[in-house]
Amino acid sequence: MTDLEEPGSAVPDDAAGGAGPDAGGDATGAEGSATGTGRDAAGSGQTPTAETRRGRRATDGKPPRRMSALRETAIVLGTALVLSLLIKTFLVQSFFIPSESMEPTLVKGDRVLVSRLVPGPLDLHRGDIVVFVDPGDWLRDPQETMNPVQRVLVTAGEWVGLLPANTGSHLIKRVIGLPGDHVVCCDPTGRITVNGVSLDEPYVMPGAAPSLTEFDVVVPDGNLWVLGDNRGNSGDSRAHMGGPGGGFVPMEGVVGVAQVRLWPFDRFGVLHNPGATFVDVPDPTP
Repeated sequence: MTDLEEPGSAVPDDAAGGAGPDAGGDATGAEGSATGTGRDAAGSGQTPTAETRRGRRATDGKPPRRMSALRETAIVLGTALVLSLLIKTFLVQSFFIPSESMEPTLVKGDRVLVSRLVPGPLDLHRGDIVVFVDPGDWLRDPQETMNPVQRVLVTAGEWVGLLPANTGSHLIKRVIGLPGDHVVCCDPTGRITVNGVSLDEPYVMPGAAPSLTEFDVVVPDGNLWVLGDNRGNSGDSRAHMGGPGGGFVPMEGVVGVAQVRLWPFDRFGVLHNPGATFVDVPDPTP
């Protein structure tokens, strides 16, 4: 954003006459007196010249154009920064996908736009792709190292929303179970069931089994059960069943729901919820 700035004599002639040397001396004195009087008059009564007026206008107190432009630029940049922070805090945020765990839906290097209205004003649904804060020891790989200057620049860019946030402390998975849901792997045909209904999951990596890890869980209140679409290469709820959180993701740690794949341009598109997969799943029984 840019700011614009605005700036901001006649000397009277005296004649003396007379005869003789005395008269001439008197005339000279008179002339000297008259000349002095004329100069005084010029100093006190002359009208300003054009040059004088230009000088006064230059110092009338209006700020120079350059200073005014800098001030306006600062105002515009400050306003843009505030708007960016408000949008990032309450509406949307972009994230970078660092792994293959959500293939084929999302591939490494994709950028996604995440709505922060969910959960909150809007509800979470089974099938939503969510970004959430690491619930604890899910991310054990060492983070890519950066020098101090790079770290400051990247952090600042992510903070104001100019750069997509790296999922260094976040994960992205698909919601399979909501609070109270009974999620089981697997039925006799190898499919995952939710509240007794077997799921047909078209988003799972082609050729991959819904899960090679068996589980039978009831999702606690305020938590989610999440899986990656690339079931054979995803450290999701199944991989952390033995951890302190039992593999469940607290809803309070959910940043939002991925809505749009922004980058690269040839993969741009809306990330639709596969509603048909869960349409027959009943609400959990108390």
